[in-house]
Amino acid sequence: MDTVLEYRGRRVSATDVAFIRELIAQDPAASRRALSKMLCAAWNWVQPNGAPRDMVCRSLMLALHRAGHIELPPVRRVVNNPLARRQKPAPVDIDRTPLHLSLRTLGRLEVRQVRRTEDEPLLNSLIEMHHYLGYTQPVGEHLKHLVLACDRPVACFTWSSAPRHLGPRDRFIGWSKEVRRRNIRFVAYNSRFLILPWVQVPHLASHLLGRLTRRLSADWEQAYGHPVHFAETFVYPERFRGTCYRAANWIHLGQTTGRGKDDLTHRANRPLKDVLGYPLTKRFRERLSEAS
Repeated sequence: MDTVLEYRGRRVSATDVAFIRELIAQDPAASRRALSKMLCAAWNWVQPNGAPRDMVCRSLMLALHRAGHIELPPVRRVVNNPLARRQKPAPVDIDRTPLHLSLRTLGRLEVRQVRRTEDEPLLNSLIEMHHYLGYTQPVGEHLKHLVLACDRPVACFTWSSAPRHLGPRDRFIGWSKEVRRRNIRFVAYNSRFLILPWVQVPHLASHLLGRLTRRLSADWEQAYGHPVHFAETFVYPERFRGTCYRAANWIHLGQTTGRGKDDLTHRANRPLKDVLGYPLTKRFRERLSEAS
C-alpha cells in the first residue's frame, strides 16, 4: 500500500485520499465536523464502545489538509477549548488527623471509581495538593480510584492510556509494531498513586496495589467496553525505590531512554525512569497479541 500519511496508528493511502476528496466534493457545503462524521461512518472508524472516532478523524483530516493532500472547507467558528484553559483543582479541607496504625486495625477499606462522579473533584484536589507531581488531566481513556477508611480518604489512584512506544515494555510483551498499534488500548498506565501524608500504615501501599490491579480490568470494561490485560508505571529512581510496587509483585522491565515521546535529537533530555509492569492475566502475552 502506498502510504501517504500515518496518523495514530492508521495508514492513509493514495486511494484513501482520493476517497476523502470525493467525499468533500459531494457535499461542498459540509462543515469540517460533518465531514469527519461522514468519514467515520464510511470507514466504520469507531471506538471500542461504538462511538465514532470523531476527534481523531478530524485531526487526521487536518493533517492531510496541512500537508496539501486535501482541501478542507474554511473554519466556520472557533470553539473555546476548556482543556486549554483548565484551572488547577481547588484546595479542599478534610480531616487530617494522623492515622498511625496497622493495616488490620485500619479496618475495612472502600475503593470507589470516581471518574464522572461527585467525588472526582476531591480526588483531583488531593493529588494536586499532596502528590509531588501535582494533578495532570489523564490522557485518553482513564479511570480514577479513591480509597476511603471509615469515610476518610486515605489514597488516590489515576490510570490512563499507555504510551504508544515504550521499549522495556514492548520487549517484555514481545509484540510487533503492528500488533502494538492495534492493541495498545489493552494496556493501562498508573499515572498517579498517592497515600495521603498523614496516613502511616505499614504495607498499605502494596495492599492497595494488589486490590486495584484485581479490579482494574473489570472497571475498564465497564467504562470503555473492553478489558485491559497489562498495567505499567514509571518510578523515578533518584527519588523512589518502587518498594511498594515490587512488594505487590510488579516486575522491573528496564529504564526509559530519557528522550520522551516527541524526541527528534536522539539524546537524553529528561531524567531516566524505571519501568515497572504487572500482568493482569496469566495469558497476557497471548491476549495482547491477538488480532482485534
